[in-house]
Amino acid sequence: MGTIDSHRPVLLIAAVTSQFDEAFDWGLSKSEQTWGPIWRRSDLFDFSETSYYEKSMGKSLKKQFWAFDRMPDPSGLADWKRLSNEWEEEFRRQFPSPVERPINIDPGYITEAKLVLGTTKDRDHRIYLEKGIYAEVTLHFNRGEWKTRSWTYPDYQRVDFQEFFTACRDELRTRYKSQSAARLTGEDIQ
Repeated sequence: MGTIDSHRPVLLIAAVTSQFDEAFDWGLSKSEQTWGPIWRRSDLFDFSETSYYEKSMGKSLKKQFWAFDRMPDPSGLADWKRLSNEWEEEFRRQFPSPVERPINIDPGYITEAKLVLGTTKDRDHRIYLEKGIYAEVTLHFNRGEWKTRSWTYPDYQRVDFQEFFTACRDELRTRYKSQSAARLTGEDIQ
């Protein structure tokens, strides 16, 4: 019989997509109020690999990743995703725009072995968590690099995205090595 152990804390990330600069600013402020300060943010990438979001979000979309300083327990993913959905609706109400969905905030986390995203959409490769939220292992780390699966979103296959994820993974590994066990368990976040 295996020994049941708690999971190590993870590096919380968010993938944010919009065509509006004020959406990124607002989302960053909202995220930091709840999830704590940003440790690192990526460049603002052109989001052009798919037209899936054009109908609801418009064209000329940009995407940015935020990695947070605090390291939570990964069991919070469903709560993070439900909260980010509430934020999207709040932004839509506060900042009327010509598009149905002016911001998309997708929380997830990075471990030494994988990048996991929360989603509301069920598919054969996703695991149900709770309250209508599923988890997807979007990328996994093997033999020194990120590997994709048949379901990996086209943009997550980009080298520049994966360079950011590698920096996050490296930071996580550094923290694991240098922080005490008391610091690692830290306080839970929403």
